[in-house]
Amino acid sequence: MPETAGSVLAFDFGQKRIGIAIGIQLGVGWPGSARPLTTIDSESSDTRFAAIAELIAEWQPVRLLVGRPLNEDGTPHEMTARCERFANQLRGRFQLPVEDVDERFTSTEADANLRQRGLSWQQRKARVDAEAALIILQSWFETHDNSLTTA
Repeated sequence: MPETAGSVLAFDFGQKRIGIAIGIQLGVGWPGSARPLTTIDSESSDTRFAAIAELIAEWQPVRLLVGRPLNEDGTPHEMTARCERFANQLRGRFQLPVEDVDERFTSTEADANLRQRGLSWQQRKARVDAEAALIILQSWFETHDNSLTTA
């Protein structure tokens, strides 16, 4: 299936919060652009999926990315299975391509990036999940080099 230009939503899934970033695939030879979008701060599945449905309606993504947490050595752990379940729920509910992306150390990197910008711990806590989703998305762009064709 050829890749298509368009928007991509990336998710940093957590039990309490889900960070979301938006990226745009611009086409062959053009780098994608990305930015943190929002954080869903709820443990309720209904609230989470309602918010995600609104974002999908607004941004009309061509694909969804879900961070897949792994141990440092690459082996899965408890949150790996939860993230895989979340990815499967996205596939089933929204009928969009969903890809897992290795997210080892993204939260640590996100917090360090926010700290470098001079944010307090309260500000970092509010933004770290969306920033981690941004790192997931940027990582995906780097590994897919945006060699795209239009559908």
